[in-house]
Amino acid sequence: MQNGDIKWDWKIDNKTSFWSHSIKELWSYRYLLAGLVRRNFLVNYQQTVLGPLWVLIQPLITLVTYFFVFTKLAGISTGSLPPVLFYSSGIVLWNFFNDSFLGTSNTFKDNANIFSKVFFPRIIIPISIISTQFLRFIIQLLMLLTMVVYYYIFLELPLQLSIWSFAFPVAILGVGAFSLGVGLLFSILTAKYRDLNNIVSLGIRMFMFVTPVIYPLGFVSEKVRWIVQLNPLSSLFELFRLSLLGEGFVTVLQLLYSFIFILFTLIGAVLFFNKQGDKLIDIV
Repeated sequence: MQNGDIKWDWKIDNKTSFWSHSIKELWSYRYLLAGLVRRNFLVNYQQTVLGPLWVLIQPLITLVTYFFVFTKLAGISTGSLPPVLFYSSGIVLWNFFNDSFLGTSNTFKDNANIFSKVFFPRIIIPISIISTQFLRFIIQLLMLLTMVVYYYIFLELPLQLSIWSFAFPVAILGVGAFSLGVGLLFSILTAKYRDLNNIVSLGIRMFMFVTPVIYPLGFVSEKVRWIVQLNPLSSLFELFRLSLLGEGFVTVLQLLYSFIFILFTLIGAVLFFNKQGDKLIDIV
């Protein structure tokens, strides 16, 4: 049999392409992905007193801080929504984006030893990071939903149903896709230029202030509101609150802009990551 007649399941060479792996090939690594997600989740809570309870304690501590600083001291209005629910919804969704983005942006920095020794599609690592953060998010979301139900039943929060009431999965999907996209882009850049890590850490903190995490978009002055609306996450945070709490500043046009922006960012990031990923092994 000649070499040309041999059919290989995998072929490893030094060539790179923008679309390196098929869905079928990625599916064959599903057990590796599951193992990485399990490892990522457990490593964070090994040798800790409270273990996975930190998934809930962390946002609760942040909630208490935001409540006293922004409500009691700064006097920032949360509209007709109780501050506890308003800040909780923002904290939970922002933690998902923040942790997913930072984890993904450190893909090559944190996994250089694995990449240099074992071959597998590099994008499995970012997907495992997003999946791990999604598990953490689900736990925090259940806590948020418990608080919402408590307010509806015992504190007589008005139940406001609309066409947006079940749209929160759309907001979650958009936030996850955007965090993966920008995380993949910065994973390449920070691998090449190490000093960008400092800029990323500072930039993500500043980015929170142009995202309606601690304030409602509707309370931003119209003169500067366009700056916040340029952020594709703004409409998703407002949609998340509108869906769960019945109050948010959302337009179809703004949502369309956000998802088109996120889609192009994600596609471009995946192509760029696949093209540059294997070339970076010798650098990192």
